[in-house]
Amino acid sequence: MLSACASLQQPSETDAAPAASGKKQTLVKASSARKGQAKAKAQQPEDVVPPAELSEEILFKILSSEIAFQRGQWQAAYVTLLGTAQQTRDPRLAKRAAEIALAARRPNEALAAVRLWTELAPHSDEALQNYLGLIMLGDNIGEIQPLLTQRLAEAAPQARGPMILQIQRLLSRARDKTAAFNILQAVTAPYPNLVETHLALSQGAFANRDAVRARDEANQALKLKPDSELAILTLAQVTQDPAEAMKLVADFLKKYPDAREVRIAYARGLVEQKQFEQARSQFQVLLKDDQEDLTTLFALGILNVQTNHLPEAETYLKRYLQVLATQPEDERDPTQALLLLSQIAEERNDIPAALKWLEQVEPGEAYINVQIRRAQLLVKRGDINGARAVLQQAQAEAGNDREQMQLIQGEAQVLRDGERYQDAADVLSAGLKRFPESTDLLYDYAMVTDKTGNYKDMETALRKIIELTPNNQHAYNALGYSFADRNIRLPEAVTLIKKAVQLAPEDAFIADSLGWAEFRLGNLDEAEKELRRAYALRPDPEIGIHLGEILWARGKQDEAKRLWREAQSKDPKNDVLKSTLDRLKVQL
Repeated sequence: MLSACASLQQPSETDAAPAASGKKQTLVKASSARKGQAKAKAQQPEDVVPPAELSEEILFKILSSEIAFQRGQWQAAYVTLLGTAQQTRDPRLAKRAAEIALAARRPNEALAAVRLWTELAPHSDEALQNYLGLIMLGDNIGEIQPLLTQRLAEAAPQARGPMILQIQRLLSRARDKTAAFNILQAVTAPYPNLVETHLALSQGAFANRDAVRARDEANQALKLKPDSELAILTLAQVTQDPAEAMKLVADFLKKYPDAREVRIAYARGLVEQKQFEQARSQFQVLLKDDQEDLTTLFALGILNVQTNHLPEAETYLKRYLQVLATQPEDERDPTQALLLLSQIAEERNDIPAALKWLEQVEPGEAYINVQIRRAQLLVKRGDINGARAVLQQAQAEAGNDREQMQLIQGEAQVLRDGERYQDAADVLSAGLKRFPESTDLLYDYAMVTDKTGNYKDMETALRKIIELTPNNQHAYNALGYSFADRNIRLPEAVTLIKKAVQLAPEDAFIADSLGWAEFRLGNLDEAEKELRRAYALRPDPEIGIHLGEILWARGKQDEAKRLWREAQSKDPKNDVLKSTLDRLKVQL
C-alpha cells in the first residue's frame, strides 16, 4: 500500500482544540480560548505613558546607553536606562533596560527591570508575561500572586474568564508545579461560578499530577456549562485511559453533533489510534460544514492514502491545493500535498504526472530530496541524461556542503541504477576531491568500484572510512565480504567481519557475510549456523541464496531448493540467484 509521507495536521494558526486521547496537550490552544483572550485584551484598561518632556539630559542618557550597549558595556547601559526609567516613570525605558539585561544573560538584573516595567505599566500583558517568565526561572514565584489577584479584580466581568485561562497558561511554565497550583487556587477562589475557573484548576491539577482533582474540576465545568466544548476536551485530556477519553468525546458528539472543535479532536484521536476509516468518516462530516477548510481537505487526502483510496485522496489533495492558492495569506507549505500527489501518480505508473507535481515544489527544506526523486523518476522513464541534468542544476542551487554531497550521491545512484558503473565512479571520485573525508561518499565509491572490478580503490576507500570512523561496522563488513566473495585473504575477511558483528550483533547482513566467509574457509557447521541466524533476523533473498548454497553443499538439497524458490518468488530477476543456479547446474 502507498504510504503517506506527511503528518495528518498541517501547520495552521487556526488549530482546533487538542485531541481527546492519551496524549496530553495544553488546552489554551483551543480557538475558543484564544478568541476569549483576544476579547479580554481588547477590554482591559490601557496604560498611559507619562507626558515627560524629552529634555537634552534624558536624550543624552538614552543615546549614551545605546552606544555603550553596542560597545559591549551592557552594565553601564542597563544602570543608566533603569535610573532614567525611575526618574521619568516611563515604562518604555524600563522595558529597554530589561532587554539589555536579557541580551547580556543577566536574569536577576532583567527581573529588577521587569518589576519596574510592571509597576509602571500594570495592565501590560507583555510586561506581565516577561515578569512571570523571569520569576519562573527562580524558586520564589509567590510574589506574582498579588499582581494576578489585582489584574483579575480590575478586569471586566466578561473578560475575567479568558484571563483566568491565560493566567493558568502562564503559571504552567513554573518549575514548582505545586506552588503554581496553590497560587492558581488562591487567585481564582473569588470566582467559583466561572466555567474557566474549573477548567484552569483542572489543567493546573493535572500538571501537579493530581488526576482525581483534575477530573473533578473538569466535571464541575461541564455541570456549569454542559455544552462547553472546552470543558469536554479538558475532561478527555485529563482522563488517563485513552479509550475512556474517546468514549467521553463520542458521547458528547451524540448530544451536540454541531460541536466542530470536539469533532476535530475526536477525528484526530481516531488517527492516533490508527482507526483510519472511522477518522475518514469524521472528517467527511466536518467537510460538509465547510467545503473549503484546508485542514479537513488535507486530512482527508492523507487518510484516503492510508486506507488505499487513491482516487479519492487525489481529489481531496488537488482541492486542497486549489483552495490554498486562493488564500495567499495562509502560510501552509504545499510540499507534502505535492509529494503525495506525485506518489499517487507513480503508483498508477503515470510518470509524466508524477514529475509534474514534483516540478511545482519550491525551494525549501525538502527541495534537494525532491530533485533527487525527480531524477529517479526520469531514470525510470529511461532518461538518464535528463536525470543528471536535474541533479547538476540542483547542485548549482544547493546552499551548503551537506546538500552538495546529497546531490553527488544522487547522481551516482542514478548512474548505478542505469548500470553505468564507471560513470558513477567518476562522479563520486570528483566529489571526493571536494569532500575527501566524507564517509558517505567514500562508502558509495567503494561499492561502485567493486562493481567495476577496481578492487584496489575499493579497499583504499573502505580502509580510509575505518581510519576516520573506527566504529563503522559497514566498512568492516563490506571489506570482509569482498574478500570472502572473491575467495581471497579469508582469515582477514573473518577478522574484519567479526569486528563488524561486535559493533552490530543483530545486523542480518553482517551475519550473512560471516556465514559466507566461514563457508569459503570450509567451516560448514559454523557457516550454516550463522546463515540460519541471519535468515531468521531477516529473510532477505540474497541471504536465502547463500544459505541454500551451504545446504546444497551439505547434501540438504530439498531445503536448498525451497529457499531458492522463496528467493525467486521475492526477486525473480536476482542476478546472484541466476549465477548460483547456473554454477551449480540446478533446475528449480
